[in-house]
Amino acid sequence: MKAKSIIKTLVSLIATVQLAQAVVPTSEEMAESGRWFDARFIGAGSTNLPFSFVYGGRPSLELLPGWKLQRSETELDGQRTRLTLVFSDDQTGLEVRCEAIKYRDFPAAEWTLYFKNCGIADTAILEKIQVLDGRWEREAKGEFLLHHNVGSPANGSDYAPLETPLEPGAAKRISAAGGRPTNTDLSYFNLEWNGRGVILAVGWPGQWAAEFARDKAAGIQIRAGQELTHFKLLPGEEVRSPLIVALFWKGDWIRGQNLWRRWMMAHGMPKPGGKLPPPQMLGSSFRVYEEMTKADEASQIMFINRYIEEGLKLDYWWMDAGWYVSRGGWGNTGTWEVEPKRFPNGFKPISDHAHANGIKILVWFEPERVTAGSWLADQHPEWILGGKNGGLLDLGNREAWTWLVNHIDKLLVDNGIDLYRQDFNMDPLGYWRANDAADRQGITEIKHVTGYLAYWDELLRRHPNMLIDSCASGGRRNDLETMRRAVPLWRSDYAFEPIGTQCITYGISLWLPYHGTGTVAARSAGYYGSGFTAVDPYGFWSNLAPSISCACDMRAKNLDYPALRRLFGYWRRINPDYYGDYYPLTSWSKANDVWMAWQFDRPEAGEGVVQAFRRENSIYESARFKLNGLEADARYRVTVLDGPEPREFAGSDLMKKGLPVTMEDKPAAATIIYQRIIE
Repeated sequence: MKAKSIIKTLVSLIATVQLAQAVVPTSEEMAESGRWFDARFIGAGSTNLPFSFVYGGRPSLELLPGWKLQRSETELDGQRTRLTLVFSDDQTGLEVRCEAIKYRDFPAAEWTLYFKNCGIADTAILEKIQVLDGRWEREAKGEFLLHHNVGSPANGSDYAPLETPLEPGAAKRISAAGGRPTNTDLSYFNLEWNGRGVILAVGWPGQWAAEFARDKAAGIQIRAGQELTHFKLLPGEEVRSPLIVALFWKGDWIRGQNLWRRWMMAHGMPKPGGKLPPPQMLGSSFRVYEEMTKADEASQIMFINRYIEEGLKLDYWWMDAGWYVSRGGWGNTGTWEVEPKRFPNGFKPISDHAHANGIKILVWFEPERVTAGSWLADQHPEWILGGKNGGLLDLGNREAWTWLVNHIDKLLVDNGIDLYRQDFNMDPLGYWRANDAADRQGITEIKHVTGYLAYWDELLRRHPNMLIDSCASGGRRNDLETMRRAVPLWRSDYAFEPIGTQCITYGISLWLPYHGTGTVAARSAGYYGSGFTAVDPYGFWSNLAPSISCACDMRAKNLDYPALRRLFGYWRRINPDYYGDYYPLTSWSKANDVWMAWQFDRPEAGEGVVQAFRRENSIYESARFKLNGLEADARYRVTVLDGPEPREFAGSDLMKKGLPVTMEDKPAAATIIYQRIIE
């Protein structure tokens, strides 16, 4: 990570975006996106396509001009048109289908490739599939700068912003690790040059790779796709590639990020019941009962009742790992039946009690990881990559897939479960590649990824109003295809520690508008533990997100519940602003002697929130933060929560001079809301 470069750029950012208004696509951005799409998918035949592959030892650039091409268009809705290109090789029966979508409300395009053997014999080797293979050129001045982020390694650096200058001759390769797509790096990129840029996202919940290769002149070649493809296709067999999304922007790179956030909310996030998932508060007892390994029916109902008694309104009751039949703790997975001794009636009494009090139920599953001695490993070793010794449930196996869909669906229905949470605490890549023959490398991964996405699609078809929570040891599976179907309610296994969680919010908010974590009443409490009674606002605000899970020990009657009610009330007041435009107001830093701050702005509502943190060793009691997206001629009422009386400021002053913030204590947090005054 080039920290000095990040600091320099973000200081410049604060100066350059202060006069920005509502982030909406411009006609210039829409025109550029349209020209790019038309040149590659409509007007250039097979010579300017943004993808490539090698078939039978020959590159697609040589092959495709000689293949039959059919085009068709489909209007998906008022904002999207799908263009389908089908290339057919009459000699071998290989069919290559590109499905590309053109957006009319955002300067964006997306595409996915499908390869099908329509012949009666095995195809030649298909390899080096690059679903993105495109070139961009800069003007005479300026240089390419790649903005990207750490993934979720759960080590305190999760989602940290990174910058890589791409000067002539430079090359940068970024990839997944272990088969989980955001293990080490996010699969989202923002390439900036000369006041413009393109955001590129790889949607693939597997082992992807991307390469940015700068030439000696003015261009850069970008390639991305599944890391390893070298396989023949059997007669009738069809496989797919990763998804690519490209979004074009002009201005500064944070404007690009906010266009992306708005595109995500419009087209890249689940909408159960036709609406974006609302910010929500979840309660749990996992810190007391070591996940669910020591929980039972009575304890869960008791905890729910305690939240109700104390006036802490829950949206969901969260039951995590350890509720099932197991031969060795919560990590022994593969026997998906509710443990009968602790839950003799399943979860139905708990869900009925919760539902009667306006609370929904969330339950944890981890179906892909199968341990030795479990029902799945014993009864169906042929479904497991690893056999009786345990390993990975093969979602490319149709029988295994069908069993899983029906079994989990029955558990959801019989137990009154409202939100399905899926975890994935293993790296699948070794299992995938060990199962591939020399002439079928990459196939097991493709089949598993396709089965995983189809599994969720089928659950959502059967439960159209259900929200899915995606977890993979925290945030190690937050690629775009996954995020279209789910939200990450546990964004990282690095939780609760204030500086680290502040840094996580700073970084993840650039890409994902909706995410969640846990919050605690006292910073000194460990991951498991109870007995604390102090309420610490700094720890509370440091661990805040659009979705929060309360990890308090509700058995403690001497906890400062009035303080908790006040803090959660404040969170409910600001949580609509998390769906606004996002602006970092300081540099990203893990140092303990600095301030960190950001702004979420909803220009359509004329309001927003600023969150600022003075860390423990900072010598500065005051700071000014230049706000963004405001109306220069308007006046704003600014209120510090738990602070002095509201003050009024001109929008121009807040953007040019900055919002003054003072915190005498340290460490300390300030949450400041502002509203446009209607004359």
